[in-house]
Amino acid sequence: MTAAESDPDVGLAATGVSRSLGGGLVLDGVSVAPADGSTVGVLGPNGSGKSTLLRVLAGVLKPSAGRVTVDGQDLSDVARRTLAQRVAVVEQHSDTQIPLTVRDVVGLGRVPHRRAWLASSATDEAAIHEALEQTGMTTKASQRWQTLSGGERQRVQIARALAQRPRELLLDEPTNHLDVQHQFELLDLLSSLPVTSVIALHDLNLAAMYCDEIVLLDQGAVVAAGSSADVLTEDLILQVYNVKAEVTTSPEGHPHVRFLRN
Repeated sequence: MTAAESDPDVGLAATGVSRSLGGGLVLDGVSVAPADGSTVGVLGPNGSGKSTLLRVLAGVLKPSAGRVTVDGQDLSDVARRTLAQRVAVVEQHSDTQIPLTVRDVVGLGRVPHRRAWLASSATDEAAIHEALEQTGMTTKASQRWQTLSGGERQRVQIARALAQRPRELLLDEPTNHLDVQHQFELLDLLSSLPVTSVIALHDLNLAAMYCDEIVLLDQGAVVAAGSSADVLTEDLILQVYNVKAEVTTSPEGHPHVRFLRN
C-alpha cells in the first residue's frame, strides 16, 4: 500500500504526520501504511526525515500533527508494554558499558514478554536461540558485546529485535557497518520474515532489490511512493539527490541505478 493510499485502520500507519524539532519542520504531512508482511524502504538524502519518521512510528517521538495508529488505535493510547511486544526497533547506533554477552543482549528482546523478576521461559529460550541462528551469531553467544566489531554489533541488535518476535520491525540503516555479503544475508532474512518491515536505507540498489514499496523523502515530505520502478527514476533521483543517474532494468527485473559524474 502506498503512502497516498494509507489506511489508518490497518497495521501500523502514519497519517498526515508532521514533526518539528529545534524550531524546524523535520516531517511534513507524511502518510505511510505498509501492507501486512511487506518490506518498505524509506529513502532520501541525509536530513530528509528518515530516522525521525521511524522514531515517530515507534512511538519514541510524538507527532506535532497527524496520527500514528496501530490497528486503528492511536499510538498514544496503546500501553508501552503492549507496543513493545508488537513493534521492534533497531537504531543506527547502540552501545553499553555494562559487561553483557551477546546472548544477554539478544535476551533483552524478551523483556516485554516477561513479568519482572521471573526467569526466562522455554518460549523465551527458543526465541533467543532462533534469533541467534537467523543472524549467524550462535557461535558468538558467549562473547562480550564490547569485543565485537561494528558489523557484529549490528547483527546482535537485529537478533535482539527478532527475539522480540514482533509484528512490525523498524530498522534505521541496518546495513551500515556490514560488508556486502552480510548486507545481502541480512536483507534476504528480513524479506523472508513474516513481519512488516520498514527500513531506512541509503543504498538505492539494495532498496530496489529487496523492498516491496519505496517511500522517497525530501526535506521531510514524501516526494514519491510506490514500486521501485515508479520511484527510482532518473528525474526523481536528480530532483532529490541532485545527482545525475542512469537507471536500467536488471536481469532480475528491478531498477538498477548507476550514478554519473558531472
